[in-house]
Amino acid sequence: MSNTRTGPDASSQALPDPEVRTVPRDKVQAARFSPQELKEVEDAARRDGKSPSTWLRDVALQAARPTPDTTELLLAEVAATRYMLLNLFLASTKASEEEKPMTSETVLKIRETADSRKQQTARKLLEDFAA
Repeated sequence: MSNTRTGPDASSQALPDPEVRTVPRDKVQAARFSPQELKEVEDAARRDGKSPSTWLRDVALQAARPTPDTTELLLAEVAATRYMLLNLFLASTKASEEEKPMTSETVLKIRETADSRKQQTARKLLEDFAA
């Protein structure tokens, strides 16, 4: 789409973001695509409202730049939620059996314990899964 060899004329493209144009780019990295691959790239770029070259640059830079792995964070929060849920049910049942209300101190202690052990639990779950 960026030239006559890649398909429809450039007038059907979305205009690039003006901020992108302020960064001087003078290096070129070429890639070869089959006709089907090029169509897939052009379709993906069109869905994102970008030119194929801008879309390819964005995807390449996103893959090249390290991003934090959120898997452990999400798993830690799930583990903490699971711990709290099970222990709150248990504490509630015990309080009912004793015919006493569950205290706020009990709830806070369960939350503090869940928070203190969630990272360790998540790491163990990931290690067990990998093994």
